[in-house]
Amino acid sequence: MSEFVRLEIADGIGTIRLERPPMNALNTQVQEELRAAATAAAGDPEVRAVVVWGGEKVFAAGADITEFTTVSYQHMVARATALSGAFDAVARIPKPVVAAVTGFALGGGCELALACDWRVVAEDAKLGQPEIKLGIIPGAGGTQRLARLIGPARAKELIFSGRMVEADEALRIGLADRVVPADRVHATAVEMVRPYVTGPALALRAAKQAVDAGLSMDLAAGLALESHLFAGLFATDDRVEGTTAFVEKRKPKFTGQ
Repeated sequence: MSEFVRLEIADGIGTIRLERPPMNALNTQVQEELRAAATAAAGDPEVRAVVVWGGEKVFAAGADITEFTTVSYQHMVARATALSGAFDAVARIPKPVVAAVTGFALGGGCELALACDWRVVAEDAKLGQPEIKLGIIPGAGGTQRLARLIGPARAKELIFSGRMVEADEALRIGLADRVVPADRVHATAVEMVRPYVTGPALALRAAKQAVDAGLSMDLAAGLALESHLFAGLFATDDRVEGTTAFVEKRKPKFTGQ
């Protein structure tokens, strides 16, 4: 049983819930429980979309810095890949994933939000990568995913300064996708992914893979990947249903097969 992270499933939507009060600090145990929850969500056919949520007050205020005060270089060399991998497990969930951000999403919390496809952010939330103020840099995807999302110049300014970004700026620069009152964050995130619950699961999986993998390829390789995934969908029941429904002028009933 997980102590701090659990996967709750309702109506096809899996909520990965962080519960380590008061600030959902992402210590080693939380990271490993997060990896397990992400793996479970990825493999469960009942989960068609995912919300990552830290609760009504805070998303995640970063790593547990008390762990950093005594850790050695040798230990971190061994641990750094596993740290990044826990967040990567969220990024690799082959389904639509949205972060529901309340309070703070700082350091590892921001990196967790970046691992999601979208970010719904509370009006009073603050996001950022303050690791530079500790004499380190983001180590779980922040330097890579942030630059890809908002561009290298903006990412460098945020990472170099370590400053916090308020919701309105986050929306303006593309770090947030929607900004809503704090008490509407989770509901809005659920509403955002609900349409995908009845969508063509294999096509959604292929679309996410094409976009995410294509970002690390040159254009020719990305186009080749897209063609491969496109052709593969012609072996699915949902492709038959989707094209038939179009011809028959009715709404398709996808099964995810």
